[in-house]
Amino acid sequence: MNKFHDSFELQWHGNTVVIIPAADIESMRWDLIDQAAEIVMGPIKEMSVPMVVFDLSEVSYFGSVFLALLLRCHKLAKSRGGELVLCGASKTAAELLRLTALDTLWAIYSTREEALSALNG
Repeated sequence: MNKFHDSFELQWHGNTVVIIPAADIESMRWDLIDQAAEIVMGPIKEMSVPMVVFDLSEVSYFGSVFLALLLRCHKLAKSRGGELVLCGASKTAAELLRLTALDTLWAIYSTREEALSALNG
């Protein structure tokens, strides 16, 4: 387990990394995004075929800073033949993903178990 200023928790489930943003992720300052990206994207860079789950169950809302981080992680995972999926999105977060059409880019699962099963199945 790894923490970055209490903003992210990383957990390993076999060959899949689960990234759990803290509830206050929407308040992350833009100037910290590069530092956060290095911490979050580190494991993705090290994996031969990155399988990544972003567990949004602690997050009720997020903005452009967090979306930018998700997109960077997605691009890196895809470039290495991997996959990035989301789980646990609140109604507000799911609506934001729908309005931005990002729900067509990522598979979104209700629970972490469903997401892990989909990536490892």
